[in-house]
Amino acid sequence: MKKVILSIAVIAGMGLTSCKNEAKQETATIEVSEEIAMADLSFGVRGNCGMCKKTIEKAANSVAGVTSANWDVDKKKIDVSFDDTKTDAMAIHNAIAASGYDTEKATGHLDAYENLPGCCKYDHDMQMNQSGDIKAEVH
Repeated sequence: MKKVILSIAVIAGMGLTSCKNEAKQETATIEVSEEIAMADLSFGVRGNCGMCKKTIEKAANSVAGVTSANWDVDKKKIDVSFDDTKTDAMAIHNAIAASGYDTEKATGHLDAYENLPGCCKYDHDMQMNQSGDIKAEVH
């Protein structure tokens, strides 16, 4: 939440006082509260590596109103905080998709995907929004 303090000079009694030719000045402080409607959102995004992380987070942060974005490479999940008076979830999904990455609600743009570095070309059937629990395979 942001608080904005406004000081307003109110001139009271511009008339003359009985003893001196001075104007009296009073100052009133008015506090105005500006509410920001913050929302937190988590959803799956396909990707492979640290370069993917950088691109995915940059895409999410490019949306007006997004204040933070953190993509977890192991869980294939992004956590986003945003001002929901300035944007919505689909705008964030679409921005990430435009950068070439699939989300739970939007398919990555093919041209952008083709321009990703080789290490970032993920499996389109990859599971997203995983728990992050790593299970060792026994052979």
